[in-house]
Amino acid sequence: MSSQDLYPASRLADVQEATARSGLGALLLTPGPDLRYVSGYDALPLERLTCLAIPAEGAPFMLVPRLELPAAQHSPAGGLDLELVPWDETDDPYALVASRLPGVEKVGLADRMWAMQSLRLRAAMPGAEQVLAGTVLRELRMRKSPAEVAALREAGAAIDAVHRQVPLFLKAGRTEREVGRDIADAIIAAGHSTVDFVIVGSGPNAASPHHELSDRVIEPGDVVVVDIGGVMPSGYCSDCTRTYAVGEAPADFLEYYEVLRRAQDAACAAVRPGVASEDVDRAARDIIAGAGYGELFIHRTGHGIGLETHEEPYIVAGNREPLEPGHAFSVEPGIYVSGRHGARIEDIVVCTEDGGERLNNESRELVVVEA
Repeated sequence: MSSQDLYPASRLADVQEATARSGLGALLLTPGPDLRYVSGYDALPLERLTCLAIPAEGAPFMLVPRLELPAAQHSPAGGLDLELVPWDETDDPYALVASRLPGVEKVGLADRMWAMQSLRLRAAMPGAEQVLAGTVLRELRMRKSPAEVAALREAGAAIDAVHRQVPLFLKAGRTEREVGRDIADAIIAAGHSTVDFVIVGSGPNAASPHHELSDRVIEPGDVVVVDIGGVMPSGYCSDCTRTYAVGEAPADFLEYYEVLRRAQDAACAAVRPGVASEDVDRAARDIIAGAGYGELFIHRTGHGIGLETHEEPYIVAGNREPLEPGHAFSVEPGIYVSGRHGARIEDIVVCTEDGGERLNNESRELVVVEA
């Protein structure tokens, strides 16, 4: 797929129309996922201001430091109907933005904008109320286009290729950190541009969902949760969890792993247009609770994914928002026995016109490797 497919020129006009409908006078987007989503420009997050301004009426423009102008021109943003406005070291870029948006009373700021930037924009535009740009962009970013789904499918295949190699790395006597280093190298080799995260939780560390790599030595009989993800050259993210056993796993673990597998299958099967996000969570949670492990499932069932690993929609109790075609999110129930072991199974799922498609396709059975 081309950058024009992922970041179409029409998106800028779509966002401008959404800005006008929302009642905002303008959106101000600094480096991060919002800016990349709208313009395709993966700008460096620097102390020098880069800011895409999308007024409800009038021509959009992007203020860029002069030394970053060539990068902006050679990005997809350079092919848009968008004025690139360079500023010099002695200029006040915040005043320049304000001078081009006279009379704006309400602005949407990029959700990931630095506090330093939002406060300086407030000082430059004292009469403008600041709100999150996500109020405008969330509906657009949640509904992935066919090109975005294709990018996520490519990311899913790449991280699946890494999980196929994990049994080669998991050996008794190695540390989590050593295994994690091999996995990180494999993530890049599989086609990602950067490593986002590597979780290798062995033995009692498997009961900590966001465990950091440690120097714990993997032992025979350990259960190991491997949750990994990276960012593809497209900008779209991968995220997948599988659980492994080094040698023979404990009997009580095997009992609840089968419960977990059924729960994850049920949640994936529940995905279809019109189903509330919380109902997907409930599909997994009811099975786990019914088997007596409800208190050991300590997090939501999933999160949206795209240009960020965690974005909307969130698959959690209380979210009554119905799923729509193009919504992409993780389905990752877990069971965690503090001090002993734990397990999680995670796939990225996209809501289709009549159901759901899993974008991760490696086996969800417990993978047993030789100790």
